[in-house]
Amino acid sequence: MKLYNTLTKKKEEFVPLEPGKVKMYVCGPTVYNFIHIGNARPMIVFDTARRYMEHKGYEVNYVSNFTDVDDKIIAKANEEGVSSKEVSERYIKECQKDMAGMNVKPATTHPKATEEIGGMVEMISTLMEKGYAYNVNGTVYFRTRKFSEYGKLSHKNLDDLRSGGRSLLVTGEDQKEDPLDFVLWKPKKEGEPSWPSPWSDGRPGWHIECSVMSKKYLGEEIDIHAGGEDLIFPHHENEIAQSECCNGVPFARYWLHNAFLNIDNRKMSKSLGNFFTVREIGEKYDLQVLRLFMLSAHYRSPLNFSAELMEASRNSLERIQNAVGNLNHLLANASAEELTEEEKELVSQLSSYEEKFDAAMDDDLNTADALAAIFELVRFANTHAGEESSKAFLSALKEKIVSLSDVLGLIAEKKEEMLDADIEALIEERQAARKARNFARADEIRNELLSKGIVLEDTREGVKWKRA
Repeated sequence: MKLYNTLTKKKEEFVPLEPGKVKMYVCGPTVYNFIHIGNARPMIVFDTARRYMEHKGYEVNYVSNFTDVDDKIIAKANEEGVSSKEVSERYIKECQKDMAGMNVKPATTHPKATEEIGGMVEMISTLMEKGYAYNVNGTVYFRTRKFSEYGKLSHKNLDDLRSGGRSLLVTGEDQKEDPLDFVLWKPKKEGEPSWPSPWSDGRPGWHIECSVMSKKYLGEEIDIHAGGEDLIFPHHENEIAQSECCNGVPFARYWLHNAFLNIDNRKMSKSLGNFFTVREIGEKYDLQVLRLFMLSAHYRSPLNFSAELMEASRNSLERIQNAVGNLNHLLANASAEELTEEEKELVSQLSSYEEKFDAAMDDDLNTADALAAIFELVRFANTHAGEESSKAFLSALKEKIVSLSDVLGLIAEKKEEMLDADIEALIEERQAARKARNFARADEIRNELLSKGIVLEDTREGVKWKRA
């Protein structure tokens, strides 16, 4: 299996630190609002990487954080007159609902930055003891130039950065030893959440969070660190600097980055009015369609989102699901149990589709070609399955389509259709659970309905529902 390593700028054979085990860290979202479709791309891409590694027999320890303290969260909390914790907890729950809708598996661990402050204070203290960090009036900075390999991930030169402008410069640059030094800890301002530290009551800088959470849950050296290409610099560059200076070992062996998502060939932005949340897309499409769309291009290629491409993805998903639906129908009516001689020959051909699928995924997770292998398999099933087919043959076809789709996180069997009366009964049960303050059951029912394509909306007039 070969992966393109941003660090070396080439495809490399994947060899984990420990045979049969993979330690993987993926930078998660900052939770101050509903996640947007740009956030969805790394979630889907690296969930698929994880699924494929598990398919190959690896045990994957997959860690993806929630950044739950940040300027944007604080601004949102002040705007609403609530605590930052209330905002972050609310949007973590909403993010988890969207992730479930996209069939993104929960991480082995989803650490929250605010629950790991002690480890951050410890790492910063170590960096100060080693001379890599310094305190100015309660703000702690990292000495960028003291790490001789700074720039090795983004392939940037420190002197070029210095002359090239302000990409690394932050407020308070006049008190720093060097304008390129970055913040590890900052003192609190009025109305901000804070934690005690030896330097000031304050909060951590953004970069230190991931270094600490990765170290705690995966160890000092990991196999794969992944995220969007916008994180290469300065976030991932700074993570490498502080982790390697603190721990004295290489931080991550393979760095994977997905390319940007554009909307109708333009960068997504609120000012252009082309900003979409996953929740909004879920009102028009099954989120499985969004997942298939994200996998229809190579993860390192820029991806263009448009209504036409989403419709094409919807049709593609239906082709897979209709093929499986047809096989289920034939299975229900098949009389012959055992394979015929002709069917044995056909079944022997099924492995070739899995080989094509694996070859595509082994080549730097080429999901576009892996999908093409599934569509070839669907065509094969549609051509050779019929009313005379045996149950054994139909089952073999169905199992192969379902299992390969599942590696990509695509659900090949359509959700069972719910009757309106069943939905109303579950809504009543949810209302009763909420009244009894059994919020776990209420959430369970909401998620159960969501998994069956029913979206609930709590309004002043009561609960409304619609089909996704």
